[in-house]
Amino acid sequence: MKNTVAYIRVAIYMVFAFFIFEFFIDAGDQMAIVKYPIIWGILALILFLAIVLEVVIAALQRVLFAGLTPASQEKYLLAEEKRKDALYGWFERMYKKSLGSKPIEKEQEIVLDHNYDGIRELDNNLPPWWVYMFYASIVFAVIYLLRYHVFDGTTQIEEYQIELAQAKADFEEYKKNNKDLIDANTVELLTDSKDLAAGKVIFGENCVACHKDDGGGGIGPNLTDEYWILGGGIKDVYHTISEGGRPGKGMIPWKSDLKPLEIAQVASYVISLGGTTPADPKAPEGDLWTAEN
Repeated sequence: MKNTVAYIRVAIYMVFAFFIFEFFIDAGDQMAIVKYPIIWGILALILFLAIVLEVVIAALQRVLFAGLTPASQEKYLLAEEKRKDALYGWFERMYKKSLGSKPIEKEQEIVLDHNYDGIRELDNNLPPWWVYMFYASIVFAVIYLLRYHVFDGTTQIEEYQIELAQAKADFEEYKKNNKDLIDANTVELLTDSKDLAAGKVIFGENCVACHKDDGGGGIGPNLTDEYWILGGGIKDVYHTISEGGRPGKGMIPWKSDLKPLEIAQVASYVISLGGTTPADPKAPEGDLWTAEN
């Protein structure tokens, strides 16, 4: 009977474990348990079902026990008692061994001679677990000393610098694969021919009405000279295209029509027009802008 109940319990718990494992694999997120409160509800349900299962198993044991003959019942109870004694006796022995103290009946062997107003002291050894941890700390200290002060192991500062460099490399790779995750503060000038070609296309579709196809300016200012109304750096041009020009001056914000990467591409193309010679350039507007601005 005992084996049958144990097999049933193991089988049901394996089914529970399988479904939990499948759920977390499907979630595909190590932090899913934090992000999705429904998971806490599922775990609470599983715990409830486990409690119900134990109650059912206990009831099943009583039913099966009642169906045994008196001799089999007595044999079963004796076996259970021996099993519990063996289990709890092992824990008790291990606990006492971990303390390293003498049993009460042998304390006279370790009582010290001095007496403090009737209070006497036992000379118990330190618990073995404490002693072993102390020895382990000594071994660790020696290994640490040799590793980092004799054989020039990587120090904490060096580890920090390595991790910082790796984080920067990972961030650059992340930006490369997620080019739309940029704004006016993180945008960088794009010089790749493909990006500039894409920027030229966007400029031709959206900007020539005000700035002409060669950037010489019409309703809008000349984009080829060194004078800029709102700044001529990549961050300034990006911000102007994204958020629009001066209020009431006609330049609308394009952030709802263009993706961040597209704004970066057209901004880089606009900057590339600097120094070119348009057919009919408009007079300079704004302030002289240099890279130092």
